[in-house]
Amino acid sequence: MTQASSNTVTESPILARRISLPLLTFYGLGTILGAGIYVLAGKVAAASGLLAPLAFVMAATVAGITGLSYCQLVVNYPKSAGEVCYVDEGFHRAWLSRLVGALVVFTGIVSAATLANGFVGYLNSFVGVSPVLTIFVLMLVMTAVAVWGIAESLWLAAAITLIELSGLFLLIGFNVDVLALFPEHAAQLWLPSSGGQWFAVISGAFLAFYAFIGFEDMVNIVEEVKSPQTTMPRAILWALTLSTLLYVWVAVVAVLAMPLDELSASDAPLKALLQNNHPQVAAWVGVISLFAIVNGVLIQLIMASRVLYGMADQGRAPKVFSRVWSRTRTPVIATLVVGAITLMAALWLPLVTLAKATSFIILVIFTLVNFSLLRLRKQPGFVPLTSVPSWPLLGAVLCLGLLGFQLVDVFSR
Repeated sequence: MTQASSNTVTESPILARRISLPLLTFYGLGTILGAGIYVLAGKVAAASGLLAPLAFVMAATVAGITGLSYCQLVVNYPKSAGEVCYVDEGFHRAWLSRLVGALVVFTGIVSAATLANGFVGYLNSFVGVSPVLTIFVLMLVMTAVAVWGIAESLWLAAAITLIELSGLFLLIGFNVDVLALFPEHAAQLWLPSSGGQWFAVISGAFLAFYAFIGFEDMVNIVEEVKSPQTTMPRAILWALTLSTLLYVWVAVVAVLAMPLDELSASDAPLKALLQNNHPQVAAWVGVISLFAIVNGVLIQLIMASRVLYGMADQGRAPKVFSRVWSRTRTPVIATLVVGAITLMAALWLPLVTLAKATSFIILVIFTLVNFSLLRLRKQPGFVPLTSVPSWPLLGAVLCLGLLGFQLVDVFSR
């Protein structure tokens, strides 16, 4: 009796499976939308000019092909810290698995820090605020919400995602007249006419790639998803498809509706697109943008803390990070540590630097994940997902190509 009681007391609680397909799709879509179009639309336009829509399509292609690899892997290895597990199974190198895990956590932290900086930019378009105080309060509140509970956090994220979508539709609806200019400028939007323009498109695609970061976060909460073998692939594909359509549509509207120099210089680009002709709507879009960015911060905190939890649970990180609070069924220590480091990163580094660093690291991780799938699908125990195609070699080549371009770009300056 005493021994049984002792086992009951010391047994660690596990994560709860409370996430459905709609909730997971909104989680992924909210991450993708919050991280990209609300913060970086102007920066992509600065790099690619009128070819910004093509830059988004190029980035979506790289992300989408790797997304198919994730669908195959998450069904075979439904564990938190997904990338760590995939690379571990594919290469059987403990040091490489730990490195990948650390990089994934780092990208979550840097992404949340990027968005925190973007939040300050939008808030300053309404009222002058102290960046330090704003970032501190934002991170304190979002960390508290992430600790609160996974279902509660994701329901909040889903509600904010609906608000994000309404902001994009408002932007498109009130600028629909500029689409009449599309036939006249179609070639300028989609057909680079020189090597320099191709260089600009690839440069913009590298930055736009950050806008698609988010679908890979979904696999890191797989242990909290209902029926993950069917739910995960569907949610990943839905989130990528919907975000790509919205990004390209908004990018076309943005480059046709506003002078490129003004668009690229704005810290609140989507609000600026409406400011001259529809100031009241612009104010609403600015408020919605704040919600979108907050949503992105929350989701990145959840993702990074789950990866840290999964690494600890698999023996790849200190065991303390695998502790789950019985009251909320969340990895509270991992979440608090991630929140604290994110706060420091947000206070020290500028937005574009953070976004480029995140894109570079994610491309490294995607390359390793694609190569892992190449190795794993040859093993007898691997069960391919026949309903979803996969081209891991092409995915790895595209990721390496984008990485190589960025390295050439950096060293040529």
